[in-house]
Amino acid sequence: MKTKIKAQTLKGFRDFLPPEMAVRNYVKNILIETFETFGFLPLETPVLEYASTLTGKNGAEIEKLMYIFKDNGDREVGLRYDLTIPVSKVLAIYQNEIQLPFKRYQIQPVYRAEKPQKGRYREFTQCDIDVFGPPSPINEAELVAIIYSALTKLGFKQFTVRLNSRAILSQILSQSGLEDQKNTVLQSIDKLDKIGQDGVKDELISKGIKPAQIDQIFDYIKSAQPDEYLQQVIDLITQFGVPKEFYSFDPTLVRGLDYYTGTILETSVEEPKVGSIGGGGRYDNLIATLGGPDLPAVGYSFGLDRIVDVIQELNLIPDAIKTKTKILVVNFGAETQKENIDLITKLRQQEIPSIIYPTAEKLGKQIKYAESLNIKYVAFIGSNEAKNNQIMLKNIETTDQKLVDFAELIKILKNN
Repeated sequence: MKTKIKAQTLKGFRDFLPPEMAVRNYVKNILIETFETFGFLPLETPVLEYASTLTGKNGAEIEKLMYIFKDNGDREVGLRYDLTIPVSKVLAIYQNEIQLPFKRYQIQPVYRAEKPQKGRYREFTQCDIDVFGPPSPINEAELVAIIYSALTKLGFKQFTVRLNSRAILSQILSQSGLEDQKNTVLQSIDKLDKIGQDGVKDELISKGIKPAQIDQIFDYIKSAQPDEYLQQVIDLITQFGVPKEFYSFDPTLVRGLDYYTGTILETSVEEPKVGSIGGGGRYDNLIATLGGPDLPAVGYSFGLDRIVDVIQELNLIPDAIKTKTKILVVNFGAETQKENIDLITKLRQQEIPSIIYPTAEKLGKQIKYAESLNIKYVAFIGSNEAKNNQIMLKNIETTDQKLVDFAELIKILKNN
């Protein structure tokens, strides 16, 4: 006897049913529209990379979260942890085919073997934008302008883009005599929002950092100011039309990845508590480590899944995205099947999203089906309508119905 397999989804991974996909596609489309308005071009890379490509760039703590394994050819491979390493690989391989400055966007899933929790998954989609080429504060300021433009289009009223610089943090550690332990110290400071100053202090002590040095670090952080480059970025943000209440300098911001070299930025919302909804920064040395040119780069990643979580929790979903299908054509069976199929064909030729019910069920059942999909109209051609070359149109929301010709039907559907 065959054992029945229990259908289940892996922990930290998710299935997305049509209503959820409608919201996800809505967010993606807004992001793509914004990216392309700012001149970014699309790119995709493989989900699997050689392990040697993925490791050695993010730090030991990050690498613990990577899915690394041997494939059937006994090669060490891994699922991509982010989209920055893969695009850097692309720049290394295709450096003679890409015109600089290169502005690219990439929307693909990434994988992290961490403990799932609210707003944190093992598979999630990143929406990345990066600029490769001569360093300029205009690039960073434009990133903030893109964040502001996209999130306001999505209906966000309150969010903050925090900015800092790894150069400022490096100077603080140098002043504290901890430059040689930069990465391990920054990894602890990066947890300030989660475990507080006392928690960070305890962790640093456990790493062998002296209490006096830790106190120095926090004193320097409290008095830190933007350096010259970051100040140029901040001055330009306003010129790009971003109101000052949506961004701020935050000397405690670290960003956990080791490859950042300059400006870093992160976006968060007060409610709901999902953590950051995006982040990024300048990484001027990464491409060279992958065998490519010594090419400056700066980028930002929107966390699609967390943005969708916020939209759903704050009920920012426009009614228009619940379904794109505008009308269901009722099936009355063989007698008028030709007329109803002709109708749905003509509707689609007019680029009106529409469906025809596949079998001749009771009218009430077909209308209930349309209601379940948030379809506003149903139309049908019975024997009487067929004789008079007319269509019966019913508005499900108001329950009104009337006889119309095809031209009037198209006018109604295109205006609603």
